[in-house]
Amino acid sequence: MARYSIEIKQSASKEIEKLPKGDLKVVLTKIESLASNPRPHGCIKLSAQERYRIRCGQYRILYMILDHVLVVTIVKVAHRKDVYRS
Repeated sequence: MARYSIEIKQSASKEIEKLPKGDLKVVLTKIESLASNPRPHGCIKLSAQERYRIRCGQYRILYMILDHVLVVTIVKVAHRKDVYRS
């Protein structure tokens, strides 16, 4: 399987910086794993958008997959109670 490159939107980068240190490592590891498998077991395609969601403890990572250019774009990283709010 081809390796995808990971892009993180600036807003998602700011959200990642605000995470507690213990959760930060887990989230970054999960994001890095998306490069080799952008649709891991447990990922869910969101119905209203062309985005996917994976769980990472109490946090959720929302991302888009561009298969034709092999890019995974991290759109949002937030606590599960806030992640779907605009």
